[in-house]
Amino acid sequence: MIIYLHGFCSGPQSWKARSLQARMAERGLADAFWCEQLPVSARDAVTLIDGQIARCTTAPTLVGSSLGGYYATHLAEKHGLQAVLVNPAVLAPLSLSAYLGPQTHMYTGETFDFTPAHIDELRAIEVPLITRPERYWLLVETGDEVLDYRHAVTRYARSRQTVLEGGDHSFTRWEDYLDPVLQFAGLLP
Repeated sequence: MIIYLHGFCSGPQSWKARSLQARMAERGLADAFWCEQLPVSARDAVTLIDGQIARCTTAPTLVGSSLGGYYATHLAEKHGLQAVLVNPAVLAPLSLSAYLGPQTHMYTGETFDFTPAHIDELRAIEVPLITRPERYWLLVETGDEVLDYRHAVTRYARSRQTVLEGGDHSFTRWEDYLDPVLQFAGLLP
């Protein structure tokens, strides 16, 4: 099972989520993919994801993009899971502070107010130390215009890392890594 966690203001309609879902369907793994619209509240998002993890009959692999990578790290540590982190928001409370105020979801068009209380919720789930780096695979592109990839490289220093020159925050070479992600998750040989 793969639990895909999208980024801030994103959703299941994102290119990365749809690409992974389509590849899994091609491989006969459609039932092993979960991705839902995450609430703006980190507390509510974690509660939703915890519920899905509890329904899994085998340990899922978390795949988190941007803010989803921040959530994936918290949940991987909490539940002892492995995670693929794609241009993760390592310093989410700090980097998302720039987005306080009115926001619009990229795909749903829904508007919401991003408040200091949301930042506090992100701080509350911050992971002070990665306990088992071998559970993580970091995928970053150096051309990320939103987040400094070096923060992630430092944070996951003892984890498997794929650092690609160029690209951007969307992780432009995502489709090249779909099968390797499924292999990491134990879904393909």
